[in-house]
Amino acid sequence: MRVHAHRFGKSNPRTARRLALLPLILLLILGAAQARQPRAILQTSSAASSSSGGTAAARPTIVFMTDFGTDNDAVPICKGVIYGIDPDVRIVDLTHQVTPYSILEGARNLSGTTPYYPAGTIFEVVVDPGVGTSRKAVVVKSKRGQYFVLPDNGLMTLVEDRDGLEGAREITNPAWMIGSKLSSTFHGRDIFSPAAAHLARGDDWTTAGPVVPIEKLVRLNIPAAKIDEKGISGTILAIDRPFGSLISNIEGEDFRKLGYQHGDKVQVTLAGHEVSVPFVKTFADVPLGAPLLYIDSRGHIGIAINQGNYSAVHHVTPPAAVFIPRKP
Repeated sequence: MRVHAHRFGKSNPRTARRLALLPLILLLILGAAQARQPRAILQTSSAASSSSGGTAAARPTIVFMTDFGTDNDAVPICKGVIYGIDPDVRIVDLTHQVTPYSILEGARNLSGTTPYYPAGTIFEVVVDPGVGTSRKAVVVKSKRGQYFVLPDNGLMTLVEDRDGLEGAREITNPAWMIGSKLSSTFHGRDIFSPAAAHLARGDDWTTAGPVVPIEKLVRLNIPAAKIDEKGISGTILAIDRPFGSLISNIEGEDFRKLGYQHGDKVQVTLAGHEVSVPFVKTFADVPLGAPLLYIDSRGHIGIAINQGNYSAVHHVTPPAAVFIPRKP
């Protein structure tokens, strides 16, 4: 478009000055709008957070443990079921390498992990050699306010001993399952994963099914560690894989009551055999390949080989009896 001088030139100087200021006015308006925009976005975001009550940040975590392994599709399928019900849930894999069918190992891993998670956390555990039988699928609530979705086969034993249980429900509500056609061999997909997802999205756990009396829950027969005038008796509960160290249920504080100090030799009766091991602070306090007795990171007595595999070398597998005498 052509602009003719005779319209806006010398014939109208006031209009020309106004036109000259127009770009500056536009820049000022644009700058003011941009300055207001972040504040508006922030206010909108804050209002949305307030109206939702902060629920997104408060959503619980599902901690998932199985003996499925990771060289098949079982774990991803279970996670797919969970995400289908609650797409925003956070899933933490505890482990999927529990020794197949080892309820004791699963119970130990569960008990060792739960103290590090807050109330409201959901633990889904599928170590289920009795899948498809009359064993119950349950939701259990501990006195720490954590939830456990698992088979009723003893997995809760060690958590119950330490934390206590508030209640339990059998999962019978079809709405808490994947559908009406349940597999007899894959309850991790069909029952436990959907139930965990319903809990994660905020469904009332008491709607899962009828009450199961706490005293009726299945327990593992794990003798508690006992200390007397002769010494302390306990049980090897698990192997610290992949290192092969032995993990016992003897508390470090109870062991210290026997009178041993770092550097002392300890005569241990382990699975019926006597062994002599030094009580030390850490693995490198003994030569490579040498055995040791130590207090592990969770406060229990462990037996290991420095950069070796005690379980494999000495053919010790849980559960195994262990006795430590008082210091002579």
